[in-house]
Amino acid sequence: MGCGVTKSDHFHKQSRKAIKAAVLIQRWYRQYVARTEMRRRYTWHIFQSMEYSGEQAQIKLYNFLGYLMDNFNPTSNERNLISHIFRENEVCRDTEWERYFCYKEIEVPEIYSGPHLTFPLTVEQAAGLVEAFRNKKQLHSRYVLQLLLETWKLLRLLPNINRVSTCHSKEITICGDLHGQLEDLLLIFYKNGMPSLEKPYVFNGDFVDRGKDSIEILLILFSFQLVYPTDVYLNRGNHEDHIVNLRYGFTKEVLSKYKMHGKRILKLLQKIFSWLPLMTVIDQKVLVLHGGISDTTDLGVLARVDRHSYVSALRPPKKRHTSSTGTSIDSDMDEDVWSVNRAFQRRGSLTYPKPLGTRNSFQNRSLQDFSERIKVNMEDELESRRRRQSVFNSAANKSEQDLTPAASCDSVSSDRTKDEWRQILDLLWSDPMTQDGCTPNEVRGGGCYWGPDVTEDFLSRHNMQLIIRSHECKQEGYEFCHNRKVSAAPESNLFRGTEHQRLTRVPQVLTLFSASNYYDVGSNRGAYVKLGPDLVPYVIQYQASSITRELTVRQSVGRTERSALRVLREQLFAHKSDLICAFKQFDSENTGLVSLNDWAAAVESVMRLDLPFRMMRSQLVSCKTGDGLIDYNDWFNELAIKGPNTDHIDQSLLETLYRHRSTLETIFRIVDTDNSGFITIEDFRQTWKLLSVYLNMEITDEAISDLAVNIDRNNDGSIDIDEFMEAFRLTDKKSRLERGRSMFMVTASDHSRLQLEAEAEARPRPVGAEEEGGPGAASPGPDPSAAAREAGERGHAANAP
Repeated sequence: MGCGVTKSDHFHKQSRKAIKAAVLIQRWYRQYVARTEMRRRYTWHIFQSMEYSGEQAQIKLYNFLGYLMDNFNPTSNERNLISHIFRENEVCRDTEWERYFCYKEIEVPEIYSGPHLTFPLTVEQAAGLVEAFRNKKQLHSRYVLQLLLETWKLLRLLPNINRVSTCHSKEITICGDLHGQLEDLLLIFYKNGMPSLEKPYVFNGDFVDRGKDSIEILLILFSFQLVYPTDVYLNRGNHEDHIVNLRYGFTKEVLSKYKMHGKRILKLLQKIFSWLPLMTVIDQKVLVLHGGISDTTDLGVLARVDRHSYVSALRPPKKRHTSSTGTSIDSDMDEDVWSVNRAFQRRGSLTYPKPLGTRNSFQNRSLQDFSERIKVNMEDELESRRRRQSVFNSAANKSEQDLTPAASCDSVSSDRTKDEWRQILDLLWSDPMTQDGCTPNEVRGGGCYWGPDVTEDFLSRHNMQLIIRSHECKQEGYEFCHNRKVSAAPESNLFRGTEHQRLTRVPQVLTLFSASNYYDVGSNRGAYVKLGPDLVPYVIQYQASSITRELTVRQSVGRTERSALRVLREQLFAHKSDLICAFKQFDSENTGLVSLNDWAAAVESVMRLDLPFRMMRSQLVSCKTGDGLIDYNDWFNELAIKGPNTDHIDQSLLETLYRHRSTLETIFRIVDTDNSGFITIEDFRQTWKLLSVYLNMEITDEAISDLAVNIDRNNDGSIDIDEFMEAFRLTDKKSRLERGRSMFMVTASDHSRLQLEAEAEARPRPVGAEEEGGPGAASPGPDPSAAAREAGERGHAANAP
């Protein structure tokens, strides 16, 4: 008896200890999961904030340049530097453009080992192109121009809105943003099969920019569209825009791969992008478009718009003047095409008869200063327009007798054109939000945010049930939103003998993003959607990098976090002077010390990234005093950012270069009119002066000249853009493997394995030796064991989010 009681007490004691231990383990694990998720979220927010900040800067820059074009004397040097990017509707018939893009004089050398194309294309040639690009071969420029020219001819026959039906095939595959990541497209083809009569595809825009294989993706998609014009559909995205391409890498990629004929290829692609359809409708019920909608979106208007006139969606098209021969003439034209261009140039200087000041005064005024200066009263404006009309008509009659008199207008569009432009801008740039309503998208700088009420109203008006859009990177590759409550099948109540309606939530918007590892390896999955006759989307996720399949969740989060923190450190260092000023507002006694709260408040006030800087202090700051204060001077040294040897360069100029590096490079690309990659010293000076006006800051001629002299080391009077931008790139002095101030560190063995994997990945591999499950494991196409290889990947029948 006594022994039994003792054993029972001992058992209960052990049970209580086990339960307590289990509770502790559970509490620790929950904290671990919460911290890991917290790190994932702020890492994601860092990347996304940087991306949207860049897009906003690009739109602001383009608006500023457009402002200069509209309001400055046509003879000004600053205007001449940028005028060519606004010549979007040159005075040429399509037949004349086809002669300009003619490929027949381009010879293919015998040593060329890449694919050869004959037209009309066959499915074997399209598949061969995929295989060639997988093996890192390049298509010859003759075939590139020929393929693009055939694509342009086809796109001109297509409507603004593609109409697709699932009755001809069991399923339609829809892909989101690819952004130049060829490995993702190859993996999609490997897992899902290449386009065919039985396997139609819809590609939802943003094929280019950011990634290194944008032109290859375009050539693959265009080749399959030529082979299967009724089974491959391409929607336009916001990156199918030559202005956006200047900043995000596609222009540079084409010019580096096709040095001799790159300019013609880019011009033809500019035409092609403007002819891409705007959206696709599946079974009259599912709308597939790149960005989104707004409270003014009207499919009837979008079906009638002249989409090709919106060469860049960032600006309304110029008013066009039509000659008696039917030639469409834009208000900005190439001088070497039509002599009547001089008449158009003269009329521009009459818009604002009062001069804007000297060249020096131009450099040191802000955009607001300009807008105040150019205001004229209504009578002056009307008189100016009458004079402008008279001079233009007179000059046009003398220069070209068959030109019909037309109302001339530089950038003022009709209300109808402006409405169409806003709808296209919303279509390409908008994002959904959780709140009701429709507000301007100030984060990106273009488009709008639209809420669930706007979605429901739009779907109700057009008798649709689902919107599939892309445009936003999602960690899982997809995301449902804007759910609505609907009545399901009635259920019987056995106790009361009655039936009641059961409410369920049905998603109305699906965001789809197909570029995996978009920000960094392991940052996000990619996804594509299969849509059958039931119109229930089935989502397949994947990750194209083999490295991520070997990493644990902790290692993957840590790797991505370190990459995001590296980018953030560089941005913090680039804002050093502003941050010091902000710290000194809290440090009234000039001790060089601030509290943690003051440090976080100062950093947020300068960076405006809406990040939890107080929580991230352990990742960004370690130089604390004994009483918890932060030495902000030591902190800048601790950021471990290294720039070039810049002792001889004005520091304010240098910080401007660091902070606005992408904007400066974009202006360089614009100024480089012949796409040679070089600009003259004088154009270099004008670029910096243009930047100083844009940023509303003073940069002295002496500082610019010193920088130009130091860059032009061989004294040839020109500057290599790539070398200049690379020379002033900020880099972390600590390597990725030496750093790692994360909450959870990766072990030394993990570091060694990651380093070995990185080295192995960098080594060239024989053809077909890609990782198992990757795009090189088998020839693209339907795979009988695809289901087995999809183990570890996830598919979701998406009747609920």
